[in-house]
Amino acid sequence: MHRTFGSTDIKVSPLGLGTVKFGRNQGVKYPQAFALPDDDAAAHLIALAKSFGINLIDTAPAYGSSEERIGHLLHGQRTEWVICTKVGEEFDNGVSHFDFSAAHTRYSIERSLRRMRTDYLDIVLVHSDGNDADIIERGEVLDELTRCKQQGLLRSFGISTKTVVGGIAAATKTDAVMATYNPDFTAEREVLDYCAAHRKGALIKKAFASGHSADPVAALQFALSHPGVSSAIVGTINPDHLRANVEAALALDLK
Repeated sequence: MHRTFGSTDIKVSPLGLGTVKFGRNQGVKYPQAFALPDDDAAAHLIALAKSFGINLIDTAPAYGSSEERIGHLLHGQRTEWVICTKVGEEFDNGVSHFDFSAAHTRYSIERSLRRMRTDYLDIVLVHSDGNDADIIERGEVLDELTRCKQQGLLRSFGISTKTVVGGIAAATKTDAVMATYNPDFTAEREVLDYCAAHRKGALIKKAFASGHSADPVAALQFALSHPGVSSAIVGTINPDHLRANVEAALALDLK
């Protein structure tokens, strides 16, 4: 059963498919190394996710070739997916760097549109470098995203934050927040409480603590049980893991 994304008219599945592993295996925090899936394996995973009712797919320019691969893999399926991507972070030659200027924000949006072969993006998040308050107070990136929204290039926007203060500030000024929330890290619960009270979209990152969770089923159910959560983004390239995640989400709905 899909959930309403904050006060927008976007409907998202409680489980979203994260695609960092589609395009990048350098400089990631997962406990085990992995090879990028080939196109057949990636297409199979997307088809499997779709068969389970998942309609939210999450990517970013900092995820290597992920955006370009999604553009290829979702050909002919655009209206069946809610695409979430990001601005602000770039990953080149094994190193991340950030640019929150208006010019780079516009460039990044237009590049994402080209890469994913679409004329609009459903959700765009600012990929914070940790200085949430500075990003928000400076305002340049948010002002440019507002202009892009007014021009129909995107349907909603928010910030992938790293602090409680930043998360709440982001929720006051944008449509959505992406927050970290799992049984071992509950500091940002206050952000989710705010989102629930003010009808803001809330996406969860690191529900499994970047693969370090001892009990993934319990961790996913923990994240999805908060009333403010729209969807938990889980990155996987393993069909069995995807199936287990879906079963955990369904079991929660049946409780």
